[in-house]
Amino acid sequence: MARIIVVTSGKGGVGKTTTAASLAMGLALRGNRTAVIDFDVGLRNLDLIMGCERRVVYDFVNVINQEAHLRQALIRDKRCEDLYILPASQTRDKEALTKEGVGRVLEEMSEEFDYVICDSPAGIEKGAFLAMYYADDAIVVSNPEVSSVRDADRMIGILSSKSRRAELGEEPIKEHLLLTRYDPKRVERGEMLSVDDVLEILALPLLGVIPESQAVLNASNEGIPVILDEKSNAGQAYRDAVARYLGEDLPQRFIRPERKGLIGRLFGG
Repeated sequence: MARIIVVTSGKGGVGKTTTAASLAMGLALRGNRTAVIDFDVGLRNLDLIMGCERRVVYDFVNVINQEAHLRQALIRDKRCEDLYILPASQTRDKEALTKEGVGRVLEEMSEEFDYVICDSPAGIEKGAFLAMYYADDAIVVSNPEVSSVRDADRMIGILSSKSRRAELGEEPIKEHLLLTRYDPKRVERGEMLSVDDVLEILALPLLGVIPESQAVLNASNEGIPVILDEKSNAGQAYRDAVARYLGEDLPQRFIRPERKGLIGRLFGG
């Protein structure tokens, strides 16, 4: 049976889809049969970041409505044979998602995948609720800003009280924190919350810290999950996060400003 992971947040624009794409790719590259589902009906973006937008024929809603079989809608990634994408619909609204339909699709996917990643829309509307309802694990994505952390805290409360596991009195969803767009220099200047500040507020295990990086935007524009950019700090940080999720004990990187050497300090390089 697959482990179902929801990538969620309270606030939009924090990097959920980037995270879902990189996490899925990272797990698949390690030999895990992995699928990633776009729950953002009407505002489909996952297929763009995965570089498969021209290959979409059927979507998640078609499968829920039994207008297409799951195998017809799943798109196999060209770079990794163990990774599949189930895109959202651009022409339906979020009411097209039903608890029973989502549950049926996830149950079918659980039989043939090791991991199923649910890329949640922002906020607490229906798509976000259904993305987290069946989850076993949650990756809560937040920027180191007060509004983002506050909204993430609200989402943590919903995860612990409104999931299927909570309703059935089962073991709670296992929650992890991923801090994105982190800039140690801005933290030093007091313009951004530190890692310790965020952990004090949210009290979740820290899966990773993704530094602010132009590589993220470049990768998105090229339709490539940034985890494949091994030279970038962001790509390396996502690889570290995947390793930690799989149980490896790695130190956190990219949380302190890079110190210039003597030549750099003398000449400003």
